[in-house]
Amino acid sequence: MQARIHTVAFQGLEVKTVTVQVLMASGLPAFTIVGLPDKSVAESRERVRAALTSLGVGLPPKRITVNLAPADLPKEGAHYDLPIALGILSAMGIIPTDELEEFLVLGELSLDGGCQAVNGVLPAAVEAVAQEKNLICPRSSGTEATWAGDLEILAPASLLALINHFKGSQVLSRPPAGEMQITEKAPRMEDIKGQESAKRALEVAAAGGHNLLMSGPPGSGKSMLAARLPGILPPLDASEALEVSMVASISGHIKEGNITRSRPFRDPHHSASVAAMVGGGRGAAPGEVSLAHLGVLFLDELPEFSRQVLESLRQPVETGKAVVARANAHVSYPARVQLIAAMNPCRCGHVDDAAQACARAPKCAFEYRSKISGPMLDRIDLFVEVPAVSALDLTLPKPKETTEIIASRVARARQIQKERFDAMDLAKPVRTNAETEGELLEQIATPDAAGQRLLQDAVGQLNLSARGYHRILKVARTLADLEDVPDVGRVHIAEAIGYRRSLAGRAA
Repeated sequence: MQARIHTVAFQGLEVKTVTVQVLMASGLPAFTIVGLPDKSVAESRERVRAALTSLGVGLPPKRITVNLAPADLPKEGAHYDLPIALGILSAMGIIPTDELEEFLVLGELSLDGGCQAVNGVLPAAVEAVAQEKNLICPRSSGTEATWAGDLEILAPASLLALINHFKGSQVLSRPPAGEMQITEKAPRMEDIKGQESAKRALEVAAAGGHNLLMSGPPGSGKSMLAARLPGILPPLDASEALEVSMVASISGHIKEGNITRSRPFRDPHHSASVAAMVGGGRGAAPGEVSLAHLGVLFLDELPEFSRQVLESLRQPVETGKAVVARANAHVSYPARVQLIAAMNPCRCGHVDDAAQACARAPKCAFEYRSKISGPMLDRIDLFVEVPAVSALDLTLPKPKETTEIIASRVARARQIQKERFDAMDLAKPVRTNAETEGELLEQIATPDAAGQRLLQDAVGQLNLSARGYHRILKVARTLADLEDVPDVGRVHIAEAIGYRRSLAGRAA
């Protein structure tokens, strides 16, 4: 009496096929799960036993062995309940084994036999399509699975409904298709009075996907500016929305099976740990940098984050990938984020105001900034000072530059970049100027003679590193795209250099 059911295991966003092998043999009654299960998988034994009992199906007095193959692959999560239960029912002859052969199965069981939602249904459905298989998942996760494409989806509310379906006494219809969520209205750029240079830097950052650091006293509007960045970013296209939703599915953030085309905006507190920021913990879950994939990661009060957390962000910010190392595996998550950070010039925030500065000024400013390492600052493209807003600025009428006007310029610059990179034969896809490097960067951002001379002078005067040199080229290319001109000129290089001057001594 044997049965085989196919399910999945997750290593980051990578989906591994797992075969649930059930053997019922003569011997002392026992129920054993082998194949490197973690605690939640080992507890499946009791949940499956209780669920079957609630349906009036008693386990036979035999030695039941459940093997999760391959045996050397770690198995984590409660989604093995349903495949194990179906394997036992198939071995008992209640459900035909051949009808389950074409399905990937995942789902958690409650003690009364109900099917509970699990994480990772969307990546599992995508894998099922790749293997030309179908999917069985809980009803509450069925809508999420429909985003994977054309496949048969059985989404029962209970184990009994699934048994009745295979026996022909009940028909499970395909779950309803998911809906694209309506994006909540983002804060408006025209609500910010003054701060024209900071708004210009924010537009440049949005147009090219560049990292940005804002420095200024408390109350100058740094957090307000950052909160308005999603409103001027272009929406996710279909493939990008699927990428973002797969990360959200693994972490359990998809609600009611609906996804959105708005870009993620994550703003973790400065007390966040390394595991919370880059991933790890139980099940090597994705961190904030991966949950912000293709969106914005906003770090307010940057020096208040621990040094270990900031240094752990260096690799994801540079490579667009977060790697969580484990003794038996390396799990990677996508992390192509736009890092937006804000900081006060010192701990009290008033180093430039003699009337409000603390007694330790200006030494406190140097100590405060020294919490951020040079290599971390070197990965930031734009530095902008955000001065205190004057009383006169607050009495002025709302600016005429609305969110829609700025967003249209950003969208046009992004479209120029897309057309440029699509026309090239690139080994890996590139979406924005911020992602370019090496020969590709030189090909698209080589300045004219006057711009080259200015850049060479800046390298010597500002003591720029090679990375700082390339960051200026990337920003200059974005500035040219905002003006819709094909070549990078001296004026673009000059503005790009200006965005590195405020912290050039530390950033270069």
